[in-house]
Amino acid sequence: MKILRTISQTQNLTSKLRSKNKIIGFVPTMGFLHNGHLSLIKEARKKADIVFVSIYVNPLQFAPTEDLSRYPRDFKRDEKLCKDAGADYIFYPSDEMMYPRGFSTYAVVEKLTSGLEGKIRPEHFKGVTTIVLKLFNIVQPHFSVFGQKDAQQAAVIKKMVKDLNVNNKIVIAPTIREADGLAMSSRNVYLTNEQRADAPYLYKSLQYAKRKIMLENYNRDIDFLRSQMSKLIKSRKTATKIDYISFNDYDTLEEIKSLKNFKFDKILVSLAVRFGKVRLIDNIVIKR
Repeated sequence: MKILRTISQTQNLTSKLRSKNKIIGFVPTMGFLHNGHLSLIKEARKKADIVFVSIYVNPLQFAPTEDLSRYPRDFKRDEKLCKDAGADYIFYPSDEMMYPRGFSTYAVVEKLTSGLEGKIRPEHFKGVTTIVLKLFNIVQPHFSVFGQKDAQQAAVIKKMVKDLNVNNKIVIAPTIREADGLAMSSRNVYLTNEQRADAPYLYKSLQYAKRKIMLENYNRDIDFLRSQMSKLIKSRKTATKIDYISFNDYDTLEEIKSLKNFKFDKILVSLAVRFGKVRLIDNIVIKR
């Protein structure tokens, strides 16, 4: 496995690989890898001749009040994990390389970014789509793998790729969870022992919603579901704030306000909850 630190070096290499008809798979990350990330690399490995991983903590997707400086970093650890998972190359650029002086061009997806995370973090997806598009142009992959845990991000990236005619297939891999159901996240390391014991109640509340929605005789009252999910989460004293509990059409992210007469193929139930200063997101997809 090799480390690539410049854009020109990476673009020259991927152009040569493409000319040799090598299939390039790509997994963009912000590092401090866990088993969720490694599952994406392994998924790419199944289908690609060459697997690229990017490790870059993107400042553009952090608000001034968020935890950019505290975001965990351990490149040596990440390097070993990438190698063990089957990556061939790591693209590891600097801030100066990705955002040189005078940088002023951004990729923005509208509508899909107006709710959920976009409502709480208004500039977040502008940063996500801009960096992801730049990485696509640098790595030139045939396909890229993203995780279901960041469901809105996945939908936004798919929309950007479709609208801008980016020649890159987006693959969505399942959320990887701890044994107690907590979705794996780099931010889990911030949780205290007590918070860590309470955090699995996010997934328990999502499972509750799924059970109720799938019952044929249940009235599917979303306000009642949201209230019960909220009570379950708030029963844990370290859960300090619920940013949202939302029910949305999986494909359009349009908010679903009632399920009483709603015919659906897939519903996305998602939430964001704060445990002190630690903010966790999770979701579940309910299929008919």
